[in-house]
Amino acid sequence: LRFSCRVWGGLVQSGGSLKLSCEASGFDFREPFSGHSMGWFRQAPGKEREFVISISSSGRSTYYGDSVKGRFTIARDNAKNAAYLQMSDLQPEDTAIYICTADRQSVMAYEAERVDYWGKGTQVTVSS
Repeated sequence: LRFSCRVWGGLVQSGGSLKLSCEASGFDFREPFSGHSMGWFRQAPGKEREFVISISSSGRSTYYGDSVKGRFTIARDNAKNAAYLQMSDLQPEDTAIYICTADRQSVMAYEAERVDYWGKGTQVTVSS
């Protein structure tokens, strides 16, 4: 699979918002996009990869890391093979590389080692 990620908003100050999109390609009828859960992990300097958020393959269920509950939301558009991460009330501690992920399971695992596919990552920097 290949991922193409975009950021809307650029650099942001504390309390601001950003939107990330992730378009994935490489699916086929045997392994359709709609059969994969989608999500984001993030990694800050000197820290391990952290689960941020995910959405089930059906789109009916979403899952949140404790640090982003109430601030981040995720959506998917199966017609576009895309997922979207809306981040609000961003804080400096949200600064990290955000990595789009996909998994063949209908619900993505919280553990990074269990996730099937990884994008390259997008830098998000929040200034105080």
